[in-house]
Order: sequence, then structure tokens, then C-alpha cells
Amino acid sequence: MSLNLIRTNLIALVFLSGCVMPPKAYRQPSAPRTIHTGPFWWGTSTASFQNEDRGVPKDSPEYFKTDWDIFAEEGHIPPRGDEATFSWTHFNKDLTALKKIGVNHYRFGIEWGRVEPKPSEFNEKAIRQYVEMARKLKAAGINPVVTLWHFTFPSWVYDPKHKAASNFLHPDIEAHWKDYVTKMVSALSPYVDVWVPQNEPNGDLYIGYFGGHWPPGLLATPGSLKKATTVSVSMFREAAAIIHKNDPRALVMGIYSLPKWKRSYLQDPTACVYNMMQRQNFDHLDRVADTVDLIGVNYYYSQVASARRFIVRPKGEQSSNYTQNGWLIDPEGLHSVLVDVHRRYAKPIVISENGIGTQSEQKKIRYFREHVNQMRRAMEDGVDIRGYFPWTLIDNYEWAEGYAANFGLTYLNKKNMQLEIGPSGVWFQNFIKANPEP
Repeated sequence: MSLNLIRTNLIALVFLSGCVMPPKAYRQPSAPRTIHTGPFWWGTSTASFQNEDRGVPKDSPEYFKTDWDIFAEEGHIPPRGDEATFSWTHFNKDLTALKKIGVNHYRFGIEWGRVEPKPSEFNEKAIRQYVEMARKLKAAGINPVVTLWHFTFPSWVYDPKHKAASNFLHPDIEAHWKDYVTKMVSALSPYVDVWVPQNEPNGDLYIGYFGGHWPPGLLATPGSLKKATTVSVSMFREAAAIIHKNDPRALVMGIYSLPKWKRSYLQDPTACVYNMMQRQNFDHLDRVADTVDLIGVNYYYSQVASARRFIVRPKGEQSSNYTQNGWLIDPEGLHSVLVDVHRRYAKPIVISENGIGTQSEQKKIRYFREHVNQMRRAMEDGVDIRGYFPWTLIDNYEWAEGYAANFGLTYLNKKNMQLEIGPSGVWFQNFIKANPEP
């Protein structure tokens, strides 16, 4: 029996059972604290694995790999290569582009494997470089927002022969995480006061522990998904506690992938898929919301909840209403998600990612303009929104899609090792100048 047929049968069995209940209503355990974030945050974001080159030769003791590198070597995803967009060895080019665009915030990630290439052995030189990156941003008037985990784990917590004991399910992961977070928060805190413990843990958990498309590549394993979620929640809460203990004024932001899911009575008669997708959106966040000061909404698309989505991956820019990834463009879905999050949690919101993979800069500009308009509409409806971050600064490696989607406000010119600002980047630059407040 083929792998696709096995996948189809397993997923159909789960989804047709109708056994998944919708998430429970969230009850705030205490009144959220009032936070002051200053002028509206116009920013952009990147991820360390998508942008940073390795920076050291393979025979160097500082050389490292991540679970994604090994997952690619296994043939599950396209390889990233060692160069990416040279954001490690040529960070100044990124800083120059950020200053030209005129953002006042920039979110970047720490590559855990880089700073801890072997268990309990930290690369102090790499840590100093991350500190220097944050210092340079601060000196340029750009507030750094640091993500401690953006999908990737050090290679030493990923075992291809024991996937069910890898990553969030590694037996020592929580102890190593505590040491790593403590070290990074202590080192960076002179320049960083906004922290993201985990980027989109909800999406990573469902794709990696149920869909099988991301590391560790477990397919239809609800038990592992449940256990990994519990560990991820514990790690998030640990990080938030470390951050707030180190600096009570620091802000913790929980960032989540929050598509607008639509119910189809024909494709999902039991509502099992729809309920599961609602749980994907909110289950993890419900369990850490009391520890966060801001909620980051990563919104790209809306989609009908159906089992077919887990069997057939969308492909290609099928029409003007779709992206290169096959995602349906639905600006009004952003308004709906923002209102839902506001009503559920009553906390300040940052649109931490919003973007489109496309080769058409005109289409990209229209996408941003229409989504900003929906953000404004939500604000008029009483939603407390503190910032907007287009994804992403540079065209880069797009996870399981490889180098197949153009999300960047800029692109790397390898001839002069500079970032060229595309028309969408120029539009954002002019928009910020004209709209210091939305």
C-alpha cells in the first residue's frame, strides 16, 4: 500500500469519526496588566534558519546543523544550503535596508543550534554577535523583537531513528531549553525588551506531529501531538517566567498562525476538521495566554476546513485570488480573526506576520494595502492593535516549499551583497512616512 493511500486512510478515519470537539470558551484568570508600547509598531520579521548563512566551515567546532537540515538530508524537504541570504556574516546589509524602509521594530530569531552546537556547550562568540545585532538595531532607532525558537531545534535533539523521542519529545528538552533561554535573555536584555518565546508553536505541532510534513515527521499520531503540545506549553511558560523575572518591564508576545477557517457542511459533515482547526488556532494559546502581554497574529489566508487539505497540498498561483503557495487571498478574513482574538483574550494585538508569496510586486502591494485597510477596520471596531509587520524583509527559503515563494520586501543582489528594495518595499517605506499612526 502506498504512503499516500495510508495517509488518506488514516486521516479519513480520524476526520470522519466526528470525535473532535470545538475549543472551550477561554476565561481570563486575572485582569491583564496595562502595557505601554509607544508609537505604533511598523516593522518586519525574519527567521534565523531562513536567512542566516552558516558562517563557519564544516570542519570548524562552531559548525552546526538543525533538525531541518537533517530532515532535508532524509529527502523530506528541499535543502536550504549553507548560504541562505547571508544575514549572519553580512547583517549590516539587512540593517541598511531596514533603515531605508523606515521601520521602528524588527523581529529576528536566535538559532538555538548555533549558540549551543553541542549539549551544554555554548558558543560565546555567536552569542556576542547576536547581542551586537540587537545593539546596532537599537542604535539605529529600531527596537529589536527577539524570537527564541522559530521552528528549528539543534540537531542533537533530533534522532531520525527515534522520531517519537525527538524535538519537543526529547527526554531532556525542557532542561536544555531552560539553560538556553536563561543564557540568551541574560545576554540580550540590555538591548531587548520584547521577547517571543516560540513562533507559531500551534502550526509547527500540527504539521510535525500529525501532518508529517515538518520535523519530526510524525503522521497521524494524536498521542504524540498531545504530549508534544503539553511540553511546548511548559517550555513557553518557563521562558515567559525567565523573561519577566529578569526584567519585570519586559514584554512577552505569543505569536500564532491564525488562518480564517470556514465550515463546509459538504466537505466536513461532522465538523470534525473545522473543530480541529479551531483547536489548532487556540488550544496552545489558551494554555499560555495568562503569561503573555501581547498576542501576535500571523495571518496569510482563509481556507475551507476539509480532510482534503491534509491529503493534497495546494500548489501554485492558480488565479489572481491565490498566492504562489496556493493560499486563498482573503483580506476580510484578517478582520474576522482580529475580532475573534480580541473577544477571546482582551489583550493588545500585533499583526506579527502578514504577507504573500508572489512574483508580482503589484499583487503584493495590493495585498498589503487591502490587509492594512482591514486592520484599520478592526481598530475602528474596538480591537487594540499595536503593530503591523509584513512578512518578510528578504526573499528567502520558505520552509518545506524551499526557494519557491517570493515574500520579501527586498531581495539579495549577490553581486554586491546588498539588499535591493523592491516596489513593495518602496510602497511600505512611503506608507510608513505618510502614516506614523494607522
